[in-house]
Amino acid sequence: MVRVSNSLVGILNIITVLLSIPIIGGGIWLSKQANTECERFLDKPVIALGVFVLLVSIAGLVGSCCRVSCLLWVYLVVMFLLILLLFCFTIFAFVVTNKGAGEAISDKGYKEYRLGDYSDWLQKRVNNDKNWNKIRSCLQDSKICQRLLDDGSSTKVEDFYKEDLSSLQSGCCKPSNDCNFQYVSPTNWTRTPTSSLANPDCTAWSNDPNVLCYNCQSCKAGLLDNIKSDWKRVAVINIIFLVFLIIVYSVGCCAFRNNREDNAWKRYP
Repeated sequence: MVRVSNSLVGILNIITVLLSIPIIGGGIWLSKQANTECERFLDKPVIALGVFVLLVSIAGLVGSCCRVSCLLWVYLVVMFLLILLLFCFTIFAFVVTNKGAGEAISDKGYKEYRLGDYSDWLQKRVNNDKNWNKIRSCLQDSKICQRLLDDGSSTKVEDFYKEDLSSLQSGCCKPSNDCNFQYVSPTNWTRTPTSSLANPDCTAWSNDPNVLCYNCQSCKAGLLDNIKSDWKRVAVINIIFLVFLIIVYSVGCCAFRNNREDNAWKRYP
């Protein structure tokens, strides 16, 4: 009689086999429909993830239901490595996102972001020209700054200062508060005799919609603040997923032990 642990592993892997199909389909769809470099960047990892989940699930399914101990052993090894990898990534995510936060500005609804406030590891990633050129292309394709104009190109300065801008909009779509530029529209600012260029971001700013502050340190800092928030959410999800994987791994170990006992009983009736 098929034991409970074997049946449970089989059911769980049937579910993951079914889940892998839309993942692979989504990756293929992205590769066919991608219009930007950002979208093309995602298709291969998504397909690889789907194929990986499919193969591991099949190994667990066949190993548990057909009593193939070698496949179940491979499944358990992969599961153990996945648990270890997720555990390390979760710790790493909490460590590198521990530093950095937006700076509240008096009489402003948005915050200012400074690159030096974030972890050295994250700073190195965005200060790499090759990495940043790709990221900047993605930010331009996303039209995050264009949305400020779409929402209100005639916004008055006092109303703009009350806006609750995202970290990317604050860092990439307007000059730093240090510059003291004169407001014309959300993405159009001019220098005045009282303007300051002490902050390098002030010279990097341009009213050209394709340039704006995409080359500014504040834009990189805004991206890192966004990544920090996302990674913390992912880390919390990882903890929940880790608990689930450990339970599945434990059940898989019981199924593997059952297979060995059954195989030994068949050899020595």
